Amino acid sequence: MHEPTTLTLASPAARYVVATRPGFLTAAAIPVFIGVAAAALQAPIGWMAALLTLLGAIAAHAGINVLNDVYDDRAGCDEINADRVFPYTGGSRVIQNGVLSITSMARFGWLLLAAAALIGVSLAAVSGPGLLLIGLAGLFLGWAYSAPPLRLSGRGLGELSVGLGFGLVIPLGAAYVQLGRVDMLALWAGLPFAFLIALVLYINQFPDLRADSISGKRNWVVRLGARSARYGYPLLVAAAYFSLIIGVLLGPLPPYVLVGMLALPLHLRALRLLWVEAGNPQSLRPAIEGTLNGTMLHGLLVVTGLMAPTFV
Repeated sequence: MHEPTTLTLASPAARYVVATRPGFLTAAAIPVFIGVAAAALQAPIGWMAALLTLLGAIAAHAGINVLNDVYDDRAGCDEINADRVFPYTGGSRVIQNGVLSITSMARFGWLLLAAAALIGVSLAAVSGPGLLLIGLAGLFLGWAYSAPPLRLSGRGLGELSVGLGFGLVIPLGAAYVQLGRVDMLALWAGLPFAFLIALVLYINQFPDLRADSISGKRNWVVRLGARSARYGYPLLVAAAYFSLIIGVLLGPLPPYVLVGMLALPLHLRALRLLWVEAGNPQSLRPAIEGTLNGTMLHGLLVVTGLMAPTFV
């Protein structure tokens, strides 16, 4: 896949679409499905509300992606990232390649977040004010991930913020829209995905190590170095799949969700490659893709497992 340029993106609309990194917006859609599926075990689904929840989550994720590009460009890490594995690391390249100005990107990012907030307010009017707190928590985590002064991604807290936002806040919000209350089943169902989506961020930091280090982005891969940071991958994989098993053994999750274990081989295959090629950025593409594909597959399988009791 080639980086965006003004020649390949003649249409202004196409430029703005590419700026959102549309290929990765499923990372927001799948946890919505998890939350809705968890709610479906307890009450009939309001499909219009579910659709609005999905649109709101995607708009929020798109806005966060755009603003992440803005803040990373200002920090200088994307500009100097010669080891990037596009489109997975190094940002969308929209700003660096002159496709959109940083001012246009900032305005677009905030517009997307405003649209997400508007959808959230409309849903809260029906489901309850607690949704506003959940939504604000999600937007705050997304903004704080790369925005100063917090810039959690540069303080070793990026994985935590991404895991909380995508794996817990989104499923919790999606279930709250349906049930009007905090649902522990949605939290348990989203917990393995939280670890795995943090894993996606974690492996993406290996190719970016040099640029992140120069620009002062002190994530754990930078802190530990590529060789020692390899150990973080199996830890996150183990946390994800053991939390799925524990969720079933303790009772909140139906046993059908263990179908999510079928994604484990993709993560193990990626781990084997990372173990050998951790210091060679351009050799990590298959491991990055395997981690992303395994994480998305796991999420979809958990959704399938949650929905299974309604068909049995």
